[in-house]
Amino acid sequence: MLTNIVKEKMIAIVTNENFDDSKTGRLVYSYDSTPNFQALPDAVISPRNTAEVAEIVKVCNEHGVPIVPRGSGTNLCGGTCPLEGGIVLLFKHMNKILELDEENLTITVQPGVITFDVITAAEAKGLFYPPDPGSMKISTIGGNINENSGGLRGLKYGVTRDYVLALEIVLPNGEVIRTGGKLAKDVAGYDFTRLYVGSEGTLGIVTEATLKLIPIPETKKTMLALYQDLEAAAKSVSKIIANKIIPATLEFLDQPTLRVVEDYARIGLPTEAKAVLLIEQDGPPEVVERDIALISEICRQENAVSVQIAQSEAEAEALRTARRTALSALARLKPTTILEDATVPRSEIAKMVNAINEIAAKYQLDICTFGHAGDGNLHPTCPTDARNHEEMERVEKAFAEIFEKAIELGGTITGEHGVGVMKAPYLEWKLGEAGIAAMKAVKNALDPNNIMNPGKVFAEESRKRVVVAK
Repeated sequence: MLTNIVKEKMIAIVTNENFDDSKTGRLVYSYDSTPNFQALPDAVISPRNTAEVAEIVKVCNEHGVPIVPRGSGTNLCGGTCPLEGGIVLLFKHMNKILELDEENLTITVQPGVITFDVITAAEAKGLFYPPDPGSMKISTIGGNINENSGGLRGLKYGVTRDYVLALEIVLPNGEVIRTGGKLAKDVAGYDFTRLYVGSEGTLGIVTEATLKLIPIPETKKTMLALYQDLEAAAKSVSKIIANKIIPATLEFLDQPTLRVVEDYARIGLPTEAKAVLLIEQDGPPEVVERDIALISEICRQENAVSVQIAQSEAEAEALRTARRTALSALARLKPTTILEDATVPRSEIAKMVNAINEIAAKYQLDICTFGHAGDGNLHPTCPTDARNHEEMERVEKAFAEIFEKAIELGGTITGEHGVGVMKAPYLEWKLGEAGIAAMKAVKNALDPNNIMNPGKVFAEESRKRVVVAK
């Protein structure tokens, strides 16, 4: 628990109404969306501005109190679970859009702004903020920045990192710095903006962000391609890109996922298909028409049994919504849902999906796979029950093999969910000892007292590589 001195200092900064160390208040913020990770913070604090954040951090640094900055808690790697106690920092007061600059095509926001509100505000001005994580209607920009969130539009438009132009950051010693600006070019010094995007709250606290906007696409079309063969679906993905077409969305769902989603959404999805590609293109009407026609032809050449183009925006939105509800649909099956993300080169998607199915059979588990086929980011998802310890052991072994296979195929252990505590034991598999040492050098230089989200990203002990049977 916090000492009386620390508690008094915190209350003096934020007032009583923004300081909560009650059991109920602490319990609410003891977990995030990651199964099997929970720990009570010592207090929950809601600053009202950057100055208060800076003062809070100074107190924590002086007294060695851990700080966990938190958005909406939708993350899936245990990144906002306060495993070492300390304080959880909420940004419910710092939730304003500060400026929408139409001349420079930027929007400046506080960290507590909901992602969808940024998208909506931009579209009201005929502008476009492309990053669209599945949780965009409840996730915050601060959380998106800490995790470098992706989304369905990542193939064509990139991820959060590609739209962050400038940041205001409170360093672990309480000092405030600003990085970047409303600039097309800026090579003055180290690129701290990029460093902090995806740093998972381990290097400082983002208190303001300037984001890049682009003109909103003129039109878009959505299509569904059905396959009875995983290889054919994967080949379609590679051939579309090889033909120099970059769709706005290129999503994959396997049959188990498709059946669960249809049972949940009930929009008439073809559950007899072994695999489905959900493809969307946007841009000038003539380009969209040309690309959709060519994509349709490619899918048919690669043995798609059906290619359907949405005839209305309502039909297209139903398809997009169905894809976004995949996790919610799967979560209905069992008490615990383990949603992972492993990324491989898009040319290896079929091998990866087949490997996931083989691993699931080996460990007698149900694993459904969906994800962003265009950028190789797959989400193998296992409905299970955390109370069944024997099954959970099998789940853990299965995902270790899945991560191993992804790396073997030239991929990575996480494409968008982050490392947090869930993936920390596997990080060395991807980066090697030297890579981990380099990251620790940065962490130790900026946060020598290790108060910023301790216990995340860096594991006390790395996992040994599993030996996958050939």
